[in-house]
Amino acid sequence: MKIEHIKVDFVRLPEEEPLVGAPFMIGMMREFFTVQVQTDEGLEGIGVTAFAGKLVRSLRAALEELGEVIKGEDPLRVEQVNAKMRVASASCGSGIAMLAISAIDTALWDLRGKAFNVSLARLLGGTRDKVPAYASGALSRTTPTDKLQRAASALVEKGYRQIKTQMAVAGLSPKQEIERIRLVREAVGPEVNLMVDINQRWSVAEVISIGHQIEDLRLGWLEDPTTCDDHQGHAKIADALSTPVCAGEYLWGIEPHRQALAHHASDITMIDLLRVGGVTQWMKVAGMAEAFNKPVASHLLPEIHVHLIAAIPNGLVVEYMPWTWRLFENPPIPVNGEIAVPPGAGLGLKFAPDLFEKYGIS
Repeated sequence: MKIEHIKVDFVRLPEEEPLVGAPFMIGMMREFFTVQVQTDEGLEGIGVTAFAGKLVRSLRAALEELGEVIKGEDPLRVEQVNAKMRVASASCGSGIAMLAISAIDTALWDLRGKAFNVSLARLLGGTRDKVPAYASGALSRTTPTDKLQRAASALVEKGYRQIKTQMAVAGLSPKQEIERIRLVREAVGPEVNLMVDINQRWSVAEVISIGHQIEDLRLGWLEDPTTCDDHQGHAKIADALSTPVCAGEYLWGIEPHRQALAHHASDITMIDLLRVGGVTQWMKVAGMAEAFNKPVASHLLPEIHVHLIAAIPNGLVVEYMPWTWRLFENPPIPVNGEIAVPPGAGLGLKFAPDLFEKYGIS
């Protein structure tokens, strides 16, 4: 079997928050490239990538160029094809080249699962058929405080037992930040696992100061509390607080994850499929995290990440950020706080039949 063609399409999805109809997050990712790796034997694998910036045409060019590079290759030799793409991109460790490689690599793994007629989760290890999922994106820092509790309560009513909100709200003092997060805890109750995302917006000193004042809320984690490559700073925070630190989504490739783990920079490793380099590299980071006795959480793309979290022994939870659900015909959706692995071969996903007609742009 040989790779015959790479089909690339560009779509722009609506601005929406589908979980509870909350205000959509400013800067939400809604423009995506879809990739279809087609073979001479009729098998096809699909992948997705995105770039939340202005260089989208450069990403398309990278996808198309790499598609030419791997024509004629055996799609089942994923490591070999991935290495060829890295060499072609001058072994670039981050940026547009990595985003392009990730989409194609994911499509190759989808194709591999189809070739062996098994789901990606089972192909990679298959520890479970469903995994915990937490609701994300409905309680953003742009949600007005007077609407925050209503949205939080609505998520609990929908069956979510794990929910994420954000702190580091522009214009709020530390005192106001603390009052706001206490309102969320009050709305969801003491039994819900409530996580908080900082998105790298605080200094180490700010995190430790505010973190100590909210330890009684028993938060599930503080996510990306300070600058992503300040591994020593993250380690200092993790040592100072009883609240777990979760980090990793902003790291590109596997090497920064090695550094973070070696510095004990977090209690929970979060891996982003697109930034890490696709399924191939994602699994390597998950293995490193297991060696350091760290659980793994996913970032975005729950329709694909459900396979990866279900495949590994240290898979903790899938972030259910439903920014990509419109891409697929029958996307997996959490039920009572759990998301099931799609039963079909490979990813078990198909692009929605009207996707390109409704949302495609040139």
